Amino acid sequence: MVRMSRRRLALAGAGALLAAPAAAQQRQAPRSYVLTTATTGGTFYPVGVAIATLIRVRLQASQGLNLSAISSAGSTENVKLLRENQAQFAILTALVGQFAAAGTGPFQQDGPQRNLRGIMPLWYNISQVIVDRRLVTTGRIGDLANLQGRRYSMGARGSGLETMNLWMLPNLGIDHTRFDLVYQGYGPTAEGIQNGTIQGSNFDAGIPTGSVTQLMANAGDRVQFLEFNEDDIRRANGGTQLLSAFVIPANTYPNQPRPVNTVRLPNYLACNAAVPEDDVYQITRAIFENLPFLNNIHAATREISLQDSLGGYPFPLHPGAIRFYRERGMNVPAALIPS
Repeated sequence: MVRMSRRRLALAGAGALLAAPAAAQQRQAPRSYVLTTATTGGTFYPVGVAIATLIRVRLQASQGLNLSAISSAGSTENVKLLRENQAQFAILTALVGQFAAAGTGPFQQDGPQRNLRGIMPLWYNISQVIVDRRLVTTGRIGDLANLQGRRYSMGARGSGLETMNLWMLPNLGIDHTRFDLVYQGYGPTAEGIQNGTIQGSNFDAGIPTGSVTQLMANAGDRVQFLEFNEDDIRRANGGTQLLSAFVIPANTYPNQPRPVNTVRLPNYLACNAAVPEDDVYQITRAIFENLPFLNNIHAATREISLQDSLGGYPFPLHPGAIRFYRERGMNVPAALIPS
């Protein structure tokens, strides 16, 4: 992960851009922004790199716009980076976005994050709970309770996965404080499960997830996915509708001959409200008009859909995104329009 001190030096230009008056911004070219993602072993980072590559290819020469993707701990840290203008764009899970907009959960002390604006849904994170096969009794998510005293990776500190675990596990009645907790990204976690130093984790990411592919190829006979039934999903949601049923198709991974019943959670491309309207408009348009370009880089981008672009945001849309959707004849709900 890039150290904050290095970010501050590298992103000084982007910070100055948002601090400048609007008229001055229009005279400045190029305009460079930062998109913060997550650790490199999941889906956020490669999708972020794909989007940044698209913007450079399509908009740098014609519009003077440049976007750079950086790694981070994940969604929870991304909210902080947006707030501090260390980044201007971010990929966020719906759960972290909901907490941030309301000023609850990990943002209780900071209060509602009123600078957040939505651009579009990207793809769904798929819960891929994998544990040492010797600890499986029913094959369902409740078997996580069998990891008492064993090592479980919560995800990197400040990540969306850590927030997801802290929310979902208590909803399921699973006391994670009785685990021997590890805080690592997807790659090191997969290696730990493979070599036996970690007994389980949730690889909450788009599929196929590179670190899970590696794990299943090297240790598929020694590990097992845990599944969710309808009652598990109801309890995991804790009174919300954030999680929905999803089936991982058979043979998505090596040594996975049958489908896996699990849950999914949406992710969003978001930005700081201070980014100029036209820049967000140009980026939004470039993404939707060049989906085949993104699809060829990462399979998760195949879930980006104009038809589904106005649903489920926990915060308002950015005016630049609203402008694009209205140009496409879409009726933007009043709840998504900033006050």
